Amino acid sequence: MAKCVLITGGAGFIGSHVGDMLLRHGYRVRALDSLAPQVHGADAERPDYLDPEIELIAGDVRDPVAVRGALVGADAVIHLAAVVGVGQSMYEVARYCAVNDLGTAVLLEALIERPVERLVVASSMSIYGEGLYRDASGRAVVDARRSIEQLRRGAWELCDAARRPLVPAPTPESKTPTLTSVYALSKYDQERLCLMVGASYGIPTMALRFFNVFGPRQALSNPYTGVLAIFAARLLNGNAPMIFEDGLQQRDFVSVYDVAEACRLALERPGGAGDVLNIGSGAPATVRDVAVRLAAVLGKRHLSPLITAKYRVGDIRHCYADINAARRILGYRPKITLQEGVMELAEWLAGQLANDRVPEARRALEARGLVV
Repeated sequence: MAKCVLITGGAGFIGSHVGDMLLRHGYRVRALDSLAPQVHGADAERPDYLDPEIELIAGDVRDPVAVRGALVGADAVIHLAAVVGVGQSMYEVARYCAVNDLGTAVLLEALIERPVERLVVASSMSIYGEGLYRDASGRAVVDARRSIEQLRRGAWELCDAARRPLVPAPTPESKTPTLTSVYALSKYDQERLCLMVGASYGIPTMALRFFNVFGPRQALSNPYTGVLAIFAARLLNGNAPMIFEDGLQQRDFVSVYDVAEACRLALERPGGAGDVLNIGSGAPATVRDVAVRLAAVLGKRHLSPLITAKYRVGDIRHCYADINAARRILGYRPKITLQEGVMELAEWLAGQLANDRVPEARRALEARGLVV
């Protein structure tokens, strides 16, 4: 009989694509998902995009009964369940810690009772804080930070002590985490808990640090999701994308199809237990650039990005992935370029409706002093 993989958060954006990938490779797939209203809307029904062959269990990862039931007959687990959002995590602290930290602990207690052949946990690039930089002499700088004072002045770039600019470089897994948001801390907790318990109980465990994942099925009405989905919600409603700072901050945008393939490889590759791997494209792009690209393919070039020249607490300046370890250990090779991914996203967006909740989200941040 084909092996059964449980995907926590399996009805969501990334989880549904991972489910599709596993079905194509002969697995049986079960999804445990709370169908949270912020992601799935108030109706909380099975998403139309979820393949009918995926067994969906509607349940909360914090519920031990639901988790134990979902694990019956499972051979492996891909743990994606989490609430996502740097800004929102800074004021919904209890919810982020409850879902991400407690939910992971509940899952692990169930796995102690009923071990599986492999556990893959989704971590995040957010744990790095700022990415790796190099100074004028080429020396690596791993602890670069920006002060609130310089951010209030609109001095966005990082500099050394002599005020010479630092140059962003690919960020390897060896960089020491610098946790700048509650969300980042909770993702680091998820990663470390899984690796620690996995090692203690003989469950081969791998952590994948996802960078900025984008593609079809992202929750367009969730103002705390990925930046491309947030831009899409604005553009579909005839509004210009809103960008913090000056828009020249660099990120690593990786297609959800490449991420799904990485999850499959993490299940199948021999060895790798205890490894932590970056999953990105390996190529930087500015936030402003992706906003302009998306507007262009949607036929909305006239909606130029609205640059706020404000800093959102918890944000970092530059971070993109060094993916050499994932290439070596998993055989991971990202296949979808940023432009290809944006064009496909635009095709999917043609049939979608979205509520633009960005102004509401910004007001929530400003009311708490989290925008400076």
